[in-house]
Formats: sequence, C-alpha cells, structure tokens
Amino acid sequence: MFATSTPLLQLLPALTLTVPFVGQYDFRPLVAATVMFVGLTVLFWLLRAVVLGRAKALSARSSNTVDDVIVDAVGSIKASVYSFVALYAALSFFTLPTWLSHTLDALFYFMLVWQFIVFVSCFIKYFVERFIEKDEDGDGLIDPNAATAADLITLISKIVMWTLGIIFVLSNLGIEVTSLIAGLGIGGVAIAFALQGILSDLFASFSIYFDRPFRVGDFIVIGANMGTVERIGVKSTRIRTFQGEELVVSNAELTTTRIQNFKRMRERRIATQFGITYETPQDKVQMVNGIIERIFEDMPKARLDRTHFASFGDSALVFEVVYFVESADYNEFMNLQQQFNFTLLERFAEIGIGFAYPTQTIYHKQLG
Repeated sequence: MFATSTPLLQLLPALTLTVPFVGQYDFRPLVAATVMFVGLTVLFWLLRAVVLGRAKALSARSSNTVDDVIVDAVGSIKASVYSFVALYAALSFFTLPTWLSHTLDALFYFMLVWQFIVFVSCFIKYFVERFIEKDEDGDGLIDPNAATAADLITLISKIVMWTLGIIFVLSNLGIEVTSLIAGLGIGGVAIAFALQGILSDLFASFSIYFDRPFRVGDFIVIGANMGTVERIGVKSTRIRTFQGEELVVSNAELTTTRIQNFKRMRERRIATQFGITYETPQDKVQMVNGIIERIFEDMPKARLDRTHFASFGDSALVFEVVYFVESADYNEFMNLQQQFNFTLLERFAEIGIGFAYPTQTIYHKQLG
C-alpha cells in the first residue's frame, strides 16, 4: 500500500470521538480516505470529461494521425480503473489484514499491467495499420499476406508484454523471479529445439511478407509444380495447381528454393522457329521477313523484336522470330501465338511457300 498515509494524517486535526460499543475511535483515517477517494474520483472524471474531450476536439481538427492514437490510448483507460485506483489510495489510510493487503496489491499491479498493455496495444495497432496492412493493389482490399503478418506481430507483441507484465507483478509482490526467469530461459531453449521446424516456418512467413517474393493471387512455379497462391499462412502456403488440387508447401521450403513469379511479368518474350522447304525459290525466301513484319503490324498487343533467316537445317531453311507479348496473361499469349500461326499459314499458302518437315533424299547410282 501507499507509504504517504502517515504524513497526510498528520495534516488533519484531532478527530478522536467516543463511539458506543467501540470506545474512542480516531476518525482521521476515515476522513482522509473519504477525501482521497472523492478527490481522485473527481480528478479522474475531470480528466476524462474535460481534458480528454478537449484533446479529442483538437485532434479532430488536426491532419496528423499520431495525436488521434494518443487520444485513443488515453481514452482506452476504463472508468473502473480510475475507481479502483482511487479506492486503493483511500484504503492506504487503514491498517488492513496481511492477506487483504496482499490481495489488493496483486489486483492493483495486475490492473496496472493490463491497462498498460491495452494502452500500448493502441500504438501497436496504429503501427500495424499504417505500415503493415496496406492496400498495395489499389483495389480497396488489404493484402491477405499483410493481414497475416499484422496478426502475427500483434500476437507476438501481446505474448511478450503479458510475460513481462506477469514477471513485474510477481516481483512487486515479493516473489523471487530470478529462478523463474532462468527457468523460462531454459524452457524457451528446450521449446525452441522441439519446435524448430514450426519456428523456422514462422520466421519464414515474416521473410515472405517483408521480402515479398510473391503474394496471394500470384501465379508461381516451384520446381515441377505451378499454380496460383491462395493463402500464405503461419506455417505453410497453399497453392491451387492447374489440375485443381491444393498444393501445401512449408514456408521454410519456399524461402530456400527458386521461385518463378509470372504475375510480376510485365511482358512476355517469345522466340520461335519454323522451316520452309529447300525447293522454295530464292525470291520467295527473301519475302519471308517482310511477310512476318506485316503480320505483327496487325497484332496490336504483340511487338516484333526481330526476324532472321537463321540457318540451313538438315531438311529446312530455318527462320527465327522473336517477339514480345505486352501482357503477362498466359491465355492471351497463346491466343496471339495461335493468331500468328494461322496468319502465317494463310500468307504462305497465298504465295506458294511450303513448310518443311523431316525428309531424306536417296540417290541411286548404278555401278558397272
């Protein structure tokens, strides 16, 4: 209990009266406790009604968001906390039984810790909403990966604060916490060894969020598997493959393997080859590059990079075409590739150029 009760009592005049069945009773502790309780209650009420109300009005006119967080944090202190603090201070003027004094001390320290955690949680929430939970796509929705990281940060911070708070309460109640802290350290090491797989996945999830190799909705390729990311969890990431099944991959594995992210692709580069027959006249062979260039002029979402008569193949004159599809969508790429193939067949048929296929010419020579 408070140690300031004796000096305060000395300021009061003598108030010893005779009470039936009790005898002489010093009313100074009762008067001091009443004045303390009423005074603190009025002070706290003024703080909430006047000072806090004025602060809310000022923060509403300010464009800064930090002052709003401070006001919300102070406003999160419950009225019951103020009342208990006033009651605790008032009871300090009485000599209470040891068990009751220890009980009040425990409740007081626990309430302080609880309210401190609520107070700090307002700032953690502000930090999470301001720097973690972002709408990076501009679609008005929070990235699910960011929401997962925000939940993890909030959970871990509360666990740490409650652990430290309980140690603080026990220490102020006169309980030796050195051995408890040592035991927690040894137990933490043992738990870390036992749960090293889960913990590695947990920290890998943080790595995935902060490094952002992929996000929910991205199409990725991992080794021989490919699909769309549906969820990034604490321990694993779920991917919907082309076949329709759900592929579950641990986060630790994802941070140690090579990943191809096709969602980040701005455009797609395609290199393709085709061959025409050796019997094609030379003037028509020289027309091929111009035909290809005119085909891409009629394909607005494709951009020709180059086209060349590349080499003499075993059974064909080989041409190489390199072009860009100005989209990351695979279906759109295949549609443009198909359009190019159809148009090329049509133009070659019009001027009589034939596509080559593997052939062999056998020459017979009669001897004698």
